[in-house]
Amino acid sequence: MKRRADAKKGKPKKKKAFGGRRAKFCKFCVEKSLMIDYKDVKTLQAFTPERGKVLPRRTSGVCAIHQRELVEAIKRARNIALLPFATD
Repeated sequence: MKRRADAKKGKPKKKKAFGGRRAKFCKFCVEKSLMIDYKDVKTLQAFTPERGKVLPRRTSGVCAIHQRELVEAIKRARNIALLPFATD
């Protein structure tokens, strides 16, 4: 085990563990009846914070397939003015 040069008093630095995280699951895979639609503004707003950016997969917990569909639906909703591009 190598010691870091900046370690004081002969003690190596410990890496911080990320304990207590629960596994994220895809909301759309679990509930088969829930569909991604650009007209469903309430569902799309859950994945866009106040600034208007789309939440990444690691934050929202959506699988890759549904993330692509979600981004496409958000873009369509923005183009027909159902969702804002950005807030002031």
